Amino acid sequence: MNKNDFYEKVAELNIELTEEMKNDLEKYADFLLEYNTHTNLTAIKTIEEVYLKHFYDSMTLSKIADLTEGTLLDIGTGAGFPGLVLAIIYPKLQVSLLDSNNKKIKFLEEAVTLLNLKNVKIIYSRAEDYTQKIREQYDYVTSRAVAELRILLELNMPALNVNGSFLVMKGNAEEEIKFSENALEKLSAKIETQEEFELPLNGGHRTLLKIKKLKETNTMYPRSYDKIKKKPL
Repeated sequence: MNKNDFYEKVAELNIELTEEMKNDLEKYADFLLEYNTHTNLTAIKTIEEVYLKHFYDSMTLSKIADLTEGTLLDIGTGAGFPGLVLAIIYPKLQVSLLDSNNKKIKFLEEAVTLLNLKNVKIIYSRAEDYTQKIREQYDYVTSRAVAELRILLELNMPALNVNGSFLVMKGNAEEEIKFSENALEKLSAKIETQEEFELPLNGGHRTLLKIKKLKETNTMYPRSYDKIKKKPL
Protein backbone atom coordinates (compact mmCIF):
# COMPACT_ATOMS: atom_id res chain seq x y z
CA MET A 1 0.00 0.00 0.00
CA ASN A 2 1.63 3.25 -1.09
CA LYS A 3 1.09 6.43 0.89
CA ASN A 4 -1.59 7.87 -1.37
CA ASP A 5 -3.62 4.65 -1.20
CA PHE A 6 -3.12 4.67 2.56
CA TYR A 7 -4.38 8.25 2.92
CA GLU A 8 -7.41 7.40 0.78
CA LYS A 9 -8.30 4.32 2.82
CA VAL A 10 -7.77 6.13 6.12
CA ALA A 11 -10.17 8.86 4.97
CA GLU A 12 -12.77 6.12 4.43
CA LEU A 13 -12.37 5.28 8.14
CA ASN A 14 -13.38 8.91 8.85
CA ILE A 15 -9.93 9.67 10.23
CA GLU A 16 -8.54 13.07 9.28
CA LEU A 17 -4.75 13.03 9.15
CA THR A 18 -2.98 16.36 9.63
CA GLU A 19 0.35 17.02 7.92
CA GLU A 20 2.03 16.58 11.31
CA MET A 21 0.43 13.15 11.72
CA LYS A 22 1.50 12.14 8.20
CA ASN A 23 5.05 13.26 8.96
CA ASP A 24 5.08 11.39 12.28
CA LEU A 25 3.88 8.20 10.61
CA GLU A 26 6.56 8.55 7.96
CA LYS A 27 9.25 9.04 10.62
CA TYR A 28 7.90 6.07 12.56
CA ALA A 29 7.93 3.82 9.48
CA ASP A 30 11.48 4.81 8.50
CA PHE A 31 12.76 4.38 12.05
CA LEU A 32 11.05 0.99 12.42
CA LEU A 33 12.53 -0.40 9.20
CA GLU A 34 16.00 0.95 9.99
CA TYR A 35 15.90 -0.41 13.55
CA ASN A 36 14.64 -3.75 12.28
CA THR A 37 17.85 -4.25 10.31
CA HIS A 38 19.73 -4.89 13.57
CA THR A 39 16.98 -5.78 16.08
CA ASN A 40 14.15 -8.17 15.22
CA LEU A 41 10.93 -6.21 15.75
CA THR A 42 8.70 -7.29 12.87
CA ALA A 43 8.66 -9.74 9.98
CA ILE A 44 7.52 -6.90 7.73
CA LYS A 45 10.38 -5.51 5.66
CA THR A 46 8.89 -2.96 3.23
CA ILE A 47 7.39 0.49 3.67
CA GLU A 48 4.27 -0.59 1.76
CA GLU A 49 3.64 -3.44 4.19
CA VAL A 50 4.22 -1.16 7.19
CA TYR A 51 1.52 1.23 5.95
CA LEU A 52 -0.95 -1.59 5.27
CA LYS A 53 -0.35 -4.24 7.91
CA HIS A 54 0.79 -2.04 10.77
CA PHE A 55 -0.56 1.48 10.30
CA TYR A 56 -3.85 0.93 8.47
CA ASP A 57 -4.56 -2.27 10.39
CA SER A 58 -4.08 -0.43 13.70
CA MET A 59 -6.41 2.36 12.63
CA THR A 60 -9.26 -0.03 11.83
CA LEU A 61 -10.08 -0.01 15.55
CA SER A 62 -11.92 3.21 14.71
CA LYS A 63 -14.58 0.94 13.18
CA ILE A 64 -15.69 -0.22 16.62
CA ALA A 65 -14.69 2.52 19.10
CA ASP A 66 -14.42 6.30 19.40
CA LEU A 67 -10.83 6.72 20.53
CA THR A 68 -10.58 10.50 20.28
CA GLU A 69 -10.03 10.72 24.05
CA GLY A 70 -9.82 8.60 27.18
CA THR A 71 -7.20 6.12 28.39
CA LEU A 72 -5.97 3.05 26.52
CA LEU A 73 -3.63 0.22 27.50
CA ASP A 74 -1.99 -1.77 24.69
CA ILE A 75 -0.87 -5.10 26.14
CA GLY A 76 1.91 -6.88 24.26
CA THR A 77 2.40 -3.83 22.06
CA GLY A 78 5.65 -5.07 20.50
CA ALA A 79 6.87 -2.32 18.19
CA GLY A 80 3.85 -0.19 19.02
CA PHE A 81 0.88 -1.72 17.25
CA PRO A 82 -1.79 -0.61 17.58
CA GLY A 83 -1.05 1.68 20.53
CA LEU A 84 1.65 3.96 19.18
CA VAL A 85 -0.23 4.50 15.92
CA LEU A 86 -3.34 5.42 17.91
CA ALA A 87 -1.31 7.85 20.03
CA ILE A 88 -0.20 9.63 16.87
CA ILE A 89 -3.65 10.02 15.33
CA TYR A 90 -5.53 10.69 18.60
CA PRO A 91 -3.44 13.24 20.54
CA LYS A 92 -6.07 13.49 23.33
CA LEU A 93 -5.97 9.72 23.93
CA GLN A 94 -3.66 8.79 26.82
CA VAL A 95 -1.89 5.62 25.68
CA SER A 96 0.07 3.13 27.80
CA LEU A 97 2.28 0.70 25.88
CA LEU A 98 3.08 -2.50 27.77
CA ASP A 99 5.57 -5.19 26.80
CA SER A 100 7.84 -7.64 28.60
CA ASN A 101 10.54 -7.66 25.89
CA ASN A 102 13.33 -5.28 26.85
CA LYS A 103 14.53 -4.80 23.26
CA LYS A 104 11.07 -3.71 22.17
CA ILE A 105 10.76 -1.37 25.16
CA LYS A 106 14.05 0.27 24.17
CA PHE A 107 12.76 0.76 20.61
CA LEU A 108 9.51 2.27 21.90
CA GLU A 109 11.37 4.69 24.17
CA GLU A 110 13.49 5.89 21.25
CA ALA A 111 10.48 6.11 18.92
CA VAL A 112 8.43 8.15 21.41
CA THR A 113 11.38 10.52 21.90
CA LEU A 114 11.87 10.84 18.13
CA LEU A 115 8.18 11.67 17.63
CA ASN A 116 8.02 13.90 20.74
CA LEU A 117 4.75 12.30 21.87
CA LYS A 118 3.44 13.61 25.18
CA ASN A 119 0.45 11.25 25.48
CA VAL A 120 2.40 7.98 25.75
CA LYS A 121 3.53 6.00 28.78
CA ILE A 122 5.81 2.97 28.34
CA ILE A 123 5.52 0.06 30.79
CA TYR A 124 8.06 -2.77 31.04
CA SER A 125 6.16 -5.61 32.71
CA ARG A 126 4.46 -8.92 32.24
CA ALA A 127 0.76 -8.41 31.55
CA GLU A 128 -0.53 -10.50 34.45
CA ASP A 129 1.70 -8.68 36.95
CA TYR A 130 0.62 -5.24 35.78
CA THR A 131 -3.11 -5.89 35.47
CA GLN A 132 -3.24 -7.64 38.86
CA LYS A 133 -1.61 -4.59 40.41
CA ILE A 134 -3.41 -1.65 38.78
CA ARG A 135 -7.01 -2.91 38.28
CA GLU A 136 -9.94 -0.88 36.91
CA GLN A 137 -7.92 2.04 35.54
CA TYR A 138 -8.42 2.17 31.76
CA ASP A 139 -11.28 3.06 29.44
CA TYR A 140 -9.90 0.77 26.75
CA VAL A 141 -7.52 -2.18 26.64
CA THR A 142 -6.32 -3.72 23.39
CA SER A 143 -4.00 -6.46 22.15
CA ARG A 144 -2.97 -7.48 18.66
CA ALA A 145 -1.51 -10.89 17.75
CA VAL A 146 -0.62 -11.75 21.34
CA ALA A 147 -2.55 -14.85 22.47
CA GLU A 148 -5.78 -16.81 22.23
CA LEU A 149 -8.94 -14.90 23.22
CA ARG A 150 -9.60 -16.80 26.48
CA ILE A 151 -6.06 -15.99 27.64
CA LEU A 152 -6.33 -12.35 26.60
CA LEU A 153 -9.63 -11.94 28.42
CA GLU A 154 -8.12 -13.02 31.74
CA LEU A 155 -4.99 -10.92 31.25
CA ASN A 156 -6.74 -7.78 30.04
CA MET A 157 -10.15 -7.43 31.69
CA PRO A 158 -8.87 -6.60 35.21
CA ALA A 159 -7.24 -3.39 33.88
CA LEU A 160 -10.52 -2.00 32.52
CA ASN A 161 -12.87 0.39 34.25
CA VAL A 162 -16.39 -0.96 34.72
CA ASN A 163 -18.19 -0.28 31.40
CA GLY A 164 -14.81 -0.02 29.68
CA SER A 165 -14.08 -1.92 26.48
CA PHE A 166 -11.56 -4.58 25.50
CA LEU A 167 -10.83 -4.03 21.80
CA VAL A 168 -9.76 -7.33 20.27
CA MET A 169 -7.86 -7.58 16.97
CA LYS A 170 -7.88 -11.01 15.33
CA GLY A 171 -7.79 -12.76 11.97
CA ASN A 172 -10.34 -15.55 11.70
CA ALA A 173 -11.69 -15.81 15.23
CA GLU A 174 -14.85 -17.93 14.98
CA GLU A 175 -13.52 -20.84 17.08
CA GLU A 176 -11.86 -18.58 19.66
CA ILE A 177 -15.13 -16.69 20.15
CA LYS A 178 -17.05 -19.96 20.57
CA PHE A 179 -14.61 -21.22 23.19
CA SER A 180 -14.62 -17.93 25.13
CA GLU A 181 -18.17 -18.15 26.53
CA ASN A 182 -17.06 -19.42 29.94
CA ALA A 183 -14.29 -16.82 30.23
CA LEU A 184 -16.71 -14.02 29.36
CA GLU A 185 -19.13 -15.19 32.04
CA LYS A 186 -16.50 -15.60 34.76
CA LEU A 187 -14.95 -12.21 33.96
CA SER A 188 -18.33 -10.40 33.81
CA ALA A 189 -17.97 -9.34 30.19
CA LYS A 190 -19.98 -9.49 27.00
CA ILE A 191 -19.26 -9.06 23.30
CA GLU A 192 -21.01 -5.86 22.19
CA THR A 193 -19.70 -5.53 18.64
CA GLN A 194 -18.20 -7.92 16.10
CA GLU A 195 -16.82 -6.48 12.86
CA GLU A 196 -15.54 -8.66 10.01
CA PHE A 197 -13.72 -7.29 6.97
CA GLU A 198 -10.85 -7.81 4.55
CA LEU A 199 -7.76 -5.64 4.57
CA PRO A 200 -7.16 -3.89 1.23
CA LEU A 201 -4.86 -5.45 -1.38
CA ASN A 202 -5.61 -9.00 -0.21
CA GLY A 203 -4.04 -8.18 3.13
CA GLY A 204 -6.08 -10.80 4.94
CA HIS A 205 -9.26 -11.28 6.93
CA ARG A 206 -9.79 -9.30 10.14
CA THR A 207 -12.15 -9.68 13.08
CA LEU A 208 -12.60 -6.83 15.56
CA LEU A 209 -14.46 -7.36 18.83
CA LYS A 210 -15.62 -4.77 21.33
CA ILE A 211 -16.08 -6.51 24.69
CA LYS A 212 -17.73 -4.57 27.50
CA LYS A 213 -16.79 -5.02 31.16
CA LEU A 214 -20.00 -5.27 33.18
CA LYS A 215 -18.66 -5.18 36.75
CA GLU A 216 -15.42 -5.30 38.72
CA THR A 217 -13.26 -8.34 37.99
CA ASN A 218 -12.86 -10.90 40.76
CA THR A 219 -9.47 -10.31 42.42
CA MET A 220 -8.47 -13.94 41.81
CA TYR A 221 -7.91 -12.91 38.16
CA PRO A 222 -5.52 -12.81 36.48
CA ARG A 223 -3.86 -15.95 37.72
CA SER A 224 -0.19 -16.64 37.00
CA TYR A 225 0.51 -17.00 33.28
CA ASP A 226 1.45 -20.67 33.68
CA LYS A 227 -1.98 -21.39 35.16
CA ILE A 228 -3.78 -19.30 32.54
CA LYS A 229 -2.04 -21.08 29.70
CA LYS A 230 -2.34 -24.55 31.21
CA LYS A 231 -6.04 -24.22 31.97
CA PRO A 232 -7.73 -21.27 30.23
CA LEU A 233 -11.11 -20.23 31.59
